[in-house]
Amino acid sequence: MQEVYGLRGAERISELVQAMKFYSYLDQGIQQEVNLHQGLEDTLRLFAHKLKYGIQVQRNYDQQIPKILAYGSELNQVWTNLIDNAIDAMDGKGLLEITTGQCDRFVRVDITDSGSGIPPDIQTRIFEPFFTTKSVGHGSGLGLETARRIVENRHHGTISFESNPGRTCFTICLPLPNR
Repeated sequence: MQEVYGLRGAERISELVQAMKFYSYLDQGIQQEVNLHQGLEDTLRLFAHKLKYGIQVQRNYDQQIPKILAYGSELNQVWTNLIDNAIDAMDGKGLLEITTGQCDRFVRVDITDSGSGIPPDIQTRIFEPFFTTKSVGHGSGLGLETARRIVENRHHGTISFESNPGRTCFTICLPLPNR
């Protein structure tokens, strides 16, 4: 029986190492063709320990969207910040929905959670550097500012959100390659 547990543990470690390799785009150029679904899945795999007890993940992936030219590891930072915030907002239980699609000359990624929502009085500040709603020691206030900078400055895309109690949706639009 111990051999079975050892084998499962080794398989799990191997999966995590592989996910980290893809997540960081190790051994690849700085900007490359990126499969958004692969990046989202690698990020979800890294959060598996936080998701398994009460958060359901619903994937609505448009399999027709093409790869985009992007800084893969930086986009994975965006997914990490948004998914981590969504998990925190749901306090261990709820629905995390990830939807991809194409809109005009953009690929769209929606990350939606069923958490508490962002209070209206602070919504205008959430992309400010060092602004955080998390307690001391749990947030730097740089996650959403970093995500905004990566999406807008590095990828010439947009990031926006809508939030109400029980539903917050961050929308990222990234340009498709010129063909």
